Amino acid sequence: MTTTEQPKSPQGQDDAELAEFGYKPELKRTLGNFHTFAAGISYISILTGTFQLFYFGYGSGGPAYWWSWPMVFVGQFMVALCFAELAARYPVAGSVYNWSKKIGNPHLGWLAGWMMLIASIVSISAVALAYQLTLPQISDVFQIVGDGTGTYDVATNAVILAAVLILFTTLVNAFGVKLMATINTAGVFIELIATVVLIALFAVHITRGPQVVMETNGTGAGYGAGYLGAFLVASLASAYVMYGFDTAASLGEESLDPTRNAPRAIIRAIVASFVLGGLILLLALMSVSSLKGEKLSTDGLQYVVLDVLGPTAGKAMLWCVLIAVTVCALAVHTAAVRLAFAMARDNNLPASSRLAKCHPRFQTPVLPTVIIGILALAILVVNIRQPQIFTVVTSIGIIMIYLAYLGVTVPMLVARLRGKWQPAGDGRFSLGRWGLLVNIVAVVWGAGMTLNLIWPRASVYNATAPFHWYLQWGAVLFVGIIAGGGFAYYWFVQRHRTGVLAEHQLQSEDASAVPPVSSPATD
Repeated sequence: MTTTEQPKSPQGQDDAELAEFGYKPELKRTLGNFHTFAAGISYISILTGTFQLFYFGYGSGGPAYWWSWPMVFVGQFMVALCFAELAARYPVAGSVYNWSKKIGNPHLGWLAGWMMLIASIVSISAVALAYQLTLPQISDVFQIVGDGTGTYDVATNAVILAAVLILFTTLVNAFGVKLMATINTAGVFIELIATVVLIALFAVHITRGPQVVMETNGTGAGYGAGYLGAFLVASLASAYVMYGFDTAASLGEESLDPTRNAPRAIIRAIVASFVLGGLILLLALMSVSSLKGEKLSTDGLQYVVLDVLGPTAGKAMLWCVLIAVTVCALAVHTAAVRLAFAMARDNNLPASSRLAKCHPRFQTPVLPTVIIGILALAILVVNIRQPQIFTVVTSIGIIMIYLAYLGVTVPMLVARLRGKWQPAGDGRFSLGRWGLLVNIVAVVWGAGMTLNLIWPRASVYNATAPFHWYLQWGAVLFVGIIAGGGFAYYWFVQRHRTGVLAEHQLQSEDASAVPPVSSPATD
């Protein structure tokens, strides 16, 4: 039986897992249990995702698209359980990158981190564009460019509003995790309260029964496989929402007691999102005055809120949606910064020594915060004249996140099959005998949904004119280029440089202050 020396202080125990990676503690530990939960749930963001994508799901699959919500939850919950077990063992910054590196190999870890980093930057831009779906519905004042009827009015205005939000998230993240956590926690609290209130208000305005989720609105007519084809397309609306729960673990180096708090936060975030989001979608379908017309498949839940609650209460609720979008963008930006810091600390990015440097006062990596903000702003420019291309780019971002998740669950499964995976032990989260089954389902789910996401459908990637083959095949082409290019870059260039930078290495004098870490004994 292997024993673990008792830590001399809670801070020492929190830093113990870093020793396995050879890192010295540098980030400031200030986040409590609710902070880590808030980080995970704000990335998923119930109100942001459902309000941003309801129109697509409903337009593609009718009311029956609701069934994609529990379907995606079951698959992603399996992934979340695997991540919770990893978070209990390795609560480190850049969670997906470091997990893949630890249980796989440095090459796989770099590729997972590369895919996740690019996807996160794209996601910041995509989330920020949700301002356009909400602010002009609140007041025409927010339609700064034209009146919304011009060819490029909406797309250009969306970029302006999104740029303001990205500047805000950049400034907040630059000033340290404490400010970010305070704003994020307050925003999540408002979002959760608003979500419960919205569910209650929808419930008292019900006009039809739950059997509405069995209606397809004839959406399967244009598919060879009938409604299954339409449903698989509509399911992307749910797949685009339920991810990012690993953020709770990515803040592990800034959290108190992360080996216990991070796993709980991951599970609570995805379960709460499923329950509350599922109720919003169901009750919206049951309470909207009519299921006919184009408003549901163009304006989405924003239209439902105004239709059911009226202009006054409806606009008040849209302000809450705006807050949710804000904290969601903030959480995505935060996670991207921690990932960039983690990769730079291993000398795995250009100018790594500068990117991995923490500000002496704010104890946060400021340079990657600013660079990621600038890159997210640059991606927005594509949307001004080519919103279709931006849709393709956004979809690519989601696909790369699913691929990055596979970069963790697949090597974890291999480690289980080889008998090499050992959970944290000491009463911390573990899947026990269910680990292998859960891991298998997580891998099968991830592979299946990735295929569904990347499939070159015109209805997803080139739904309106102009029609070009490279738009329809955009996801396949760009993901292939990014993944293939990243793989080649690491193999020929980066692998010769990788290694923990000297200024971030755990020195002998640091190691003596950290209790030794030992894996649970095996029989």
